[in-house]
Amino acid sequence: MEEVILAPAVEDSMEAKICDELGREPFGYVGIDSVLDQMKRKAMKHGFEFNIMVVGQSGLGKSTLVNTLFKSKVIRKTPGAGIPKTLELKAISQVIEERGVEMRLTVIDTPGFGDQINNQNCWDPIIKYIHEQYEKYLREEILVNRKRRIPDSRIHSCIYFIPSTGHWLRPLDLEFMKRLGRIVNVVPVIAKADTLTLEEREEFKQRVGPNKNVLSTAIQIRKDLQAHGISVYPQRELDEDTTEVLLNDKIREKIPFAVVGTDEEHQVNGKRVLGRKTKWGIIE
Repeated sequence: MEEVILAPAVEDSMEAKICDELGREPFGYVGIDSVLDQMKRKAMKHGFEFNIMVVGQSGLGKSTLVNTLFKSKVIRKTPGAGIPKTLELKAISQVIEERGVEMRLTVIDTPGFGDQINNQNCWDPIIKYIHEQYEKYLREEILVNRKRRIPDSRIHSCIYFIPSTGHWLRPLDLEFMKRLGRIVNVVPVIAKADTLTLEEREEFKQRVGPNKNVLSTAIQIRKDLQAHGISVYPQRELDEDTTEVLLNDKIREKIPFAVVGTDEEHQVNGKRVLGRKTKWGIIE
């Protein structure tokens, strides 16, 4: 009888002690704000990895644009190199350092894409390569004794180059972006936009269609992408709060991006800038 009476008393005493501990206000400095600095130092110490794929026909300035974006000779052109008979995938890696922060950049080039007479299923090797990188990373991640840092070869972004000569999205463009948009972040760009006048560039962004009959009932490229179920970056599911919605909507208004690339530097107002020199001035 004595044990039956004492057991509830001890239990009540412990519950009261726990409640008292939980309700007590912490005093002094905890240091939660230092967690962000610790994460920042750790990230800067290890550096970052960024894998980008560039897809488009030969001569659209894929290599030049990559070199322009990162201000480095990431992709070096081979003089006299002909167009491959079949699609090839070439991965080029380089460590880029800026203000003490290192980033391991890997560019996957796709020479031969869209250059053949018959381009049916030319996207299959690209899709296969992307899936292989996902599976490779997953296999490393599910190991019991996995590596401290798993090499990340997954494709983080795919820049798709649209020729600026046709003034429409070709069936090849639509089919490729439709298939790739399901598995990777696709960013459509109008290549060599400096070959277009401002009026032509705006018309290009507004119109689609493979012939003149379609141009009369043309719709905006963004609506055309939506009509074909093509997902491009940034996706709607990334809109987590009001600020991000406003920012992403501004980005979506610019899609497809009109881009110009160059490897040459010029003197502008006492500064050396990357630009393309023309008879009318310098495009910075």
